[in-house]
Order: sequence, then C-alpha cells, then structure tokens
Amino acid sequence: MRILMVEDDAGIAEGLKANLQQRGHAVDWCSTLAEAWRALTAEGFDVVLLDLGLPDGDGSRLLQQLRNAPAPTGLRKTLPDPATPVIILTARDGVHDRIEGLDLGADDYLSKPFDAEELQARLRALVRRAAGRANPLIHYRDLVLDPAQHQLRLRDEAVELSPRAYTILLILLQAQGRVLSRQQLEEKLYSFDASVESNAVEVHIHHLRKKLGADYILTMRGVGYFMPQDQAP
Repeated sequence: MRILMVEDDAGIAEGLKANLQQRGHAVDWCSTLAEAWRALTAEGFDVVLLDLGLPDGDGSRLLQQLRNAPAPTGLRKTLPDPATPVIILTARDGVHDRIEGLDLGADDYLSKPFDAEELQARLRALVRRAAGRANPLIHYRDLVLDPAQHQLRLRDEAVELSPRAYTILLILLQAQGRVLSRQQLEEKLYSFDASVESNAVEVHIHHLRKKLGADYILTMRGVGYFMPQDQAP
C-alpha cells in the first residue's frame, strides 16, 4: 500500500513510518499542508494519514481541497484523486471534532495516542471496503491470503514470501483481471526517497512464480502483469 503521512511531529512520524514499512507499506512523509498537496498532485496514494494541527494550517483544509478536486473522467486520470481514502490521526479527541472530521469527508478518525496495530486493522478495513469485500481472508483458486497475519497458504500449505513479494501478490490479487505495468507496481511498492533497482519487480515476480506456479501470475508482453479473474463461485 502506498501511504502519504502528513504529520509535523518528527518523533511520531519516524516511529509510525518505520512500523508501516515493516508491514510492507511504502510511506511518504510530509510535515506541512503545502508539501502534502505537492505530493498528492505528483503521485497517486492508496490512503492519506492526516494530522490536523500543522504548521501552515489545519489539516481539514487539505481534506476539503482533496474532496473538491475534479474527479477522473473517461480515460483521463487526474491527480489528486478526490476519492483517496483519508484517516485523520490527531490529538483532538472530542466528539464534535470526530463528527466534523468525518462530515468533511474523512473515512476514519483515530485519536492520539493510538495503537499501531489498531491503525493496521483500520487500514485493512479500508482496503476491504474499497474492494467490496467482507471476508478478511482473500481466496483465489488454491490460495488463501491473510492480510492481518501476512500469511499465505497454497493448498493448505504455508508459503514463505519476502515482504516485497507478498505486497506484489496482494496488489495483483486486489486488481484481478487488470494488467498492471511495472511502473504501476513500483509506485505501490516504493516511496519517493526509495532506491529502485531496474529489474526489482521482475525478480519478485520470478520468485512468486517459483513458489506458486507459472499459471497464477501472467504476463501481457510489453504491458505488464496480471492475475486472471477468479471464476470460483
């Protein structure tokens, strides 16, 4: 998952970023509204973690600006995407503050201090809702993937994967039937400041095929990779 974290407290930001990266997420950190808006106009994110008390204004301004951005139409992709999920992370814990944040368009609201595991659970819930999926487990042919435990089973046997390979598999499973280019996968895997080897995605795909079999992840030559739509009932 590609995450934009908007937080002006360096201690909180560094700790949270490290925790999220350990779970395989790519995290970009901004400390001001201006930096965050530049990031949103340059890159697509799966979710924004938004503090409210920022040096150059209230985070609710960014939320409103994002929700009022023009929506993509037809084949034209616009950035920022107004439908990007937003979780407010703030020290403001009053009922009125929570109501106001949610009514302004936030998808979730978490008061500081919060438990990192609770945030992970809320992120997983956002992904399930976005995919229209109620079951916390992802079933595909003979695969069962458990996002909460970062576990994968093939025909009821545990399969060990590196964090990057696991994340690629999760991305492709969530995009069943759609072809994703190497660039699209890299954008999900790596933050702005991460160094990316030119063949990193190909290496991870190769390892996944060795673990799962060649018919799970297919290549559309010159375009990218995809997992066929599961026909199981």
